[in-house]
Amino acid sequence: MSQPHGPLHGVKVVTCSTAQAGTVPYMLMADLGAEVIKIEVPEGGDPSRVSTVLPGHPSTYFETNNRGVKSVTLNLKTREGREILHKLVATAEIFGQNFRPGAAEKNGFGYDELRKINPALVYISISGYGPNGPHADLPGTDAMAQALGGIAEAYSTPGQPLRTGIVSVADETCAILAFGGALAALTHARSTGVGQKVDCSLLGGQIRLMGWTLTTTMWRDRNPVTGQARIVGTPDRPGMSASFNDQNGKPLVFQLNGARHWRSGMTALGFYERLEAAGFGELGVVMSSDDKRVELLRLLDELFATGSRDDWVARLRAADIVSAPINTLLEASNDPDVLANGYVTEVGYPQHGKKLKVHGSPWQFSETPARIGVAPGLGAHNDEVLARLGYSEQQIGDFRARKVI
Repeated sequence: MSQPHGPLHGVKVVTCSTAQAGTVPYMLMADLGAEVIKIEVPEGGDPSRVSTVLPGHPSTYFETNNRGVKSVTLNLKTREGREILHKLVATAEIFGQNFRPGAAEKNGFGYDELRKINPALVYISISGYGPNGPHADLPGTDAMAQALGGIAEAYSTPGQPLRTGIVSVADETCAILAFGGALAALTHARSTGVGQKVDCSLLGGQIRLMGWTLTTTMWRDRNPVTGQARIVGTPDRPGMSASFNDQNGKPLVFQLNGARHWRSGMTALGFYERLEAAGFGELGVVMSSDDKRVELLRLLDELFATGSRDDWVARLRAADIVSAPINTLLEASNDPDVLANGYVTEVGYPQHGKKLKVHGSPWQFSETPARIGVAPGLGAHNDEVLARLGYSEQQIGDFRARKVI
């Protein structure tokens, strides 16, 4: 029988995390049924609560990164605040923080302190550069990791300056790796009773994201060719991924490997005879000649500009060649496959009197589906969580009056 709580139902998580990379791992856990208690400072909370608030809407930033979690406010500069945090950690399985080196120790939630309270605790620490190296003590941001990690080159145009992008790929990549690292360490802790600290960084996530392209770059000891097309492989087995505009300026991409797919794809488009006559019957001829590569791309630009994107994509797909329109973010949010799989969904916000489109879950579990929640109000779960720890209504009221919570 299907369980409605997600595959992480029963997992208890406590986080002293802010921003994006530090919160998304635990938001994903909450989607999948874990109880996630987010510790925030009283009277203000996570600063991102007031980030990108559109009229009549909650914060896009805070909602995206903190949905489904529980908010508890604690003043960790007080003895009672630290005691409450330590009581929560004693019964948790995972703890997360993403503060600058030294800040966690200063505020009573460093790894060495918390593992004394709970030896089986999985402790996730997220930093900008990693725990070692000359810049380990510096703060990190998404733009900094994009800049150092190579992704600017991945989407660069020859002759133009490298630029970081508007989407927080460094934050999100690090967050997803932290999510996986936490569950890997949890598996070990549950089987051995031994917890551990797991360090992740924005920079480390970007390096992993560069994948086999980085390996090829290192082995060749030279930077890849970037821009409109990626042509890889060998003359005998070339591959190509390239983007072109149609007659209305709408972009598309296709990717293929091998001589057979080159011929079948270009034939399906009606381009092959023209290409063969120009000396491009085989894609491999461009592998060792930059001039040939430029000439081929110029010819393909001309050919794709004679028809519509939808028609080109349909022809390539019919020939079993991978192809797709290049979506804007808004187009991506309305893509039929995105919607059909629930990658974007809707959630009700009664306080704002509307339903809003949000990220769905990237996973589909047949027996324990994810549940998409909303972000909590600041301190919304103080009474519930503290009562569960054994504090009376009078004690909780006293904590509130003295700004412990």
